[in-house]
Amino acid sequence: MSSGDQAALFIRRLIFDGDLRPGTRVPQDEIAQTLGVSRIPVREALIALEREGWVTIELHRGAFINALDEDAVRDHYELYGLVYGFAAQRALTRSPSSELLETLDGLVKELRRAERPEDVTRISMRFQRAIVDAARSNRIRVVVRAMSGLVPGDFFSLVPDAIPIERRGLPAVLKAMREDDHDRVAAEYLKMMRAIGEKVVDLFKARGLFELPGD
Repeated sequence: MSSGDQAALFIRRLIFDGDLRPGTRVPQDEIAQTLGVSRIPVREALIALEREGWVTIELHRGAFINALDEDAVRDHYELYGLVYGFAAQRALTRSPSSELLETLDGLVKELRRAERPEDVTRISMRFQRAIVDAARSNRIRVVVRAMSGLVPGDFFSLVPDAIPIERRGLPAVLKAMREDDHDRVAAEYLKMMRAIGEKVVDLFKARGLFELPGD
């Protein structure tokens, strides 16, 4: 992870934890000092965060935290569903299905046995990575890398209500892939990610991340 990526993750965590509220100015010097880096990686992080919608950079004034929007969060996870559903469809046509399905089946079995949220996160990431690798598309990899997570840290530790959705969703995706049903593969991925997006919306509401100062 580059210094700019580390700075971006650090700023996302400050926002998520409520240390940087919507409308407030990002303290670039303070962040650089905390991370032990120059201001250059912090500026790189802010440019990336502006592209993602987290901040607005104003000439000669600095960067300011944007208020998050419920619809934007829902759109984010719907896009995840569309991209991973598309990747799964491509995986079915471009990779030996028996090998891929065996890998995914093993991960689903691990998921059933997983007790700790961090294990669910690890298994989920391996499942998604296997799908993307099997799709054999650099373009899909680029799109997935560009879609940074909204929840900084271990996802299922921070969004535990999403675990039952994942436990139902990944086996449903696998079942559709076993049956070579391309349309249902995409539909199951989208259904799962939409439901997870709603849990993230609930979490952000509880943390007051949609509120502007004075609301």
